[in-house]
Amino acid sequence: MSRPRIVIVGAGFAGYRTARTLSRLTRHQADITLLNPTDYFLYLPLLPQVAAGILEPRRVSVSLSGTLPHVRLVLGEADGIDLDGHTVHYTGPEGEEGTLPFDRLVLAAGSVNKLLPIPGVAEHAHGFRGLPEALYLRDHVTRQVELAAAADDRAECAARCTFVVVGAGYTGTEVAAHGAMYTDAQVRKHPMRTGMRPRWMLLDVAPRVMPEMDERLSRTAERVLRQRGVDVRMGTSVKEATHDGVVLTDGSTVDTRTLVWCVGVRPDPLVESLGLPMERGRLLVDPHLQVPGRPELFACGDVAAVPDLNQPGQYTPMTAQHAWRHGKVCAQNVAASLGIGERRAYRHRDMGFVVDLGGAKAAANPLGLPMSGPAAGAVTRGYHLAAMPGNRVRVAADWLLDAVLPRQAVQLGLVRSWSVPLESSSPEVARVPGGPERHGKAAGPAGQRPDGEETGNQPGGESAKGQPGGESAKGQPGGEPAKGQPGGEPAKNQPGGEPAKEQPGGEPAKSQPGGEPAGRRSHGGRAKGGQSGSPRASGKPRRAVEAAGPRPAREGSGKPGRAPRASGAGSAGKRPTAPSGPSRSAGPPTDPGPEPPANQPPPGPDIAPGPVKRTDRRAAEGDS
Repeated sequence: MSRPRIVIVGAGFAGYRTARTLSRLTRHQADITLLNPTDYFLYLPLLPQVAAGILEPRRVSVSLSGTLPHVRLVLGEADGIDLDGHTVHYTGPEGEEGTLPFDRLVLAAGSVNKLLPIPGVAEHAHGFRGLPEALYLRDHVTRQVELAAAADDRAECAARCTFVVVGAGYTGTEVAAHGAMYTDAQVRKHPMRTGMRPRWMLLDVAPRVMPEMDERLSRTAERVLRQRGVDVRMGTSVKEATHDGVVLTDGSTVDTRTLVWCVGVRPDPLVESLGLPMERGRLLVDPHLQVPGRPELFACGDVAAVPDLNQPGQYTPMTAQHAWRHGKVCAQNVAASLGIGERRAYRHRDMGFVVDLGGAKAAANPLGLPMSGPAAGAVTRGYHLAAMPGNRVRVAADWLLDAVLPRQAVQLGLVRSWSVPLESSSPEVARVPGGPERHGKAAGPAGQRPDGEETGNQPGGESAKGQPGGESAKGQPGGEPAKGQPGGEPAKNQPGGEPAKEQPGGEPAKSQPGGEPAGRRSHGGRAKGGQSGSPRASGKPRRAVEAAGPRPAREGSGKPGRAPRASGAGSAGKRPTAPSGPSRSAGPPTDPGPEPPANQPPPGPDIAPGPVKRTDRRAAEGDS
């Protein structure tokens, strides 16, 4: 008799804990498969310290294969679930497709950035949900301070060293607190010519900082922020974002080049495609984390609306503490469904919260006891070390080195602005040129900031066009993309578009070896999921194929539960054509000459260069 097959979608706090506990409980009596876009578990609470240069990225990422030796790891993103056929369809990191059969399915896909219908935010703001976003913010803040220090104009200097954080919750508060310390340390070594200092702003419509936590913690956090010079504005948010600043709801305008979006999260849109009962975007489950009427389906973490037995009529909030505890209970109930152990209902006890504010400052209330200052800092870091499933010694070593050595304020430029769009269904994965698309409606930024960073189009003067509910302007998410913009019909000579003749990867001149190719090469990719209004949220399992240009439609797939998924930025239900010949380019590239194309964006610190020439006269593959 074959062993039961258990598939876990997602390796966040809930998915990782489920896999680890199931591996221990089943003891090789079941085949456990973990499907995740990355090969690591990310310890999110320490992500602000990565952006501030305290911890290296690998310190907060725990290897899945190294810590889950009896669990099969499959890299990919689930983009279609057939509950009746008991299969999960996924797309791998290089665009390959696969199917995983299951007898028990655990949905722990986590959450993505929460968006609001505010003009310009999707194009000009960046979230803070994954390692790529943290690395980008670290480089971006470092670059802005360096450019501000070299600027002679006071207005430009003030705009570059002004950093706006929207959302005064757990994440936004820590980002502002650590960011202020980081920029102050930079300016202390290299003062600005104009005598100005970095300015951090923390905005939220709530009446106080961290409104979901104890009021004493809020007062402690706000006091520390104001002592560091952070401009805390409660009851205020962003009304409109542009390429050179933001307009606030109180009518004031702030010139800035940095907008960090930390207003909250929403469940991964994957669960919307199942057509099952939902509660504010989360899948309804019983106290045993099982979907009613589907004995083979379990859900936990941010995608599950779990009844709070301590507060009847309420659901447990979307926090890491609950997700971690969900995972353990879910694993026990999955094992019980296979005849191993007994079922148990999820019931929690509030153990308190900890907020690391940088340095020796923190706010904590372990077991309901409010603390502040160095004592709270020690408790906070001790809790994180105890909660981390790995890398404890390395994290402690980085903390020790940060206490005795100055931080290395350098920008590596490894993550570009267009690689981490705010509208992304996979914030944990950075976009790469020519790779599968993993964003939602926004196909990436389309314009360019004065400092060289790509941004989206600036909202136009007419309120209807490009705004939610109105006629979408060309080049705006949801509208008809403009030619030459990401997600639309790419201009010639642009990456991902129809290459110009005699360019690498394009149609070679007829006199060149290789002849005329049989068809146009396409460089589009696949999206993990769309936003509200896409076929993914229509109640049926679907998957999207996003195209950068015209492609032939795929028909007659013959697989149940896999209707074509559409993305707002690309063509629906289309697949790329295969290139002719065994090589990736139809003919050897020729030198395009020293003059760049007219529609090619000028090089800047956030522009990815074109294909690199190699000695064998073929364009180099991979992320250029």
